[in-house]
Amino acid sequence: MKERIRKDLTVALKAGQKERLATLRLLLSQMKNEEISRGKELTSQDVLVLVQRGIKTRRDSVELFERGGRTDLVAREKEQIAILEDYLPLQLNAQELKQAALNIIQELKAETKKDMGRVMKALLERHAGKVDGRQASQTVASLLK
Repeated sequence: MKERIRKDLTVALKAGQKERLATLRLLLSQMKNEEISRGKELTSQDVLVLVQRGIKTRRDSVELFERGGRTDLVAREKEQIAILEDYLPLQLNAQELKQAALNIIQELKAETKKDMGRVMKALLERHAGKVDGRQASQTVASLLK
């Protein structure tokens, strides 16, 4: 995964894709900082977590910029989200997410919203990178009493 990002950075540099270049440089910088703080090289799963974190941060920024009327910044953040989403595995659609959540709820014998934490933990572990946390939370909440 890291090698793919580095190659894509080189392609973006040669093609003059400024936004893609800036986004990938930031991601590589975050990866390097994480490796330094951990004292070891990141796995593909660790990189995936960083990509998801970057997407979540940008989605939060989009909401704030929309409230503030900053359409120029909204467009920029959405472009960066699209760039980062290229590095995520294929996402589960709403029906697949609902079915996966139902399977976990049945397996864990979850019944109420008090069990939501256990269900969410299992769902996000089994489908790491394939589900959006916010969407998963809404789906699980709608399925529990």
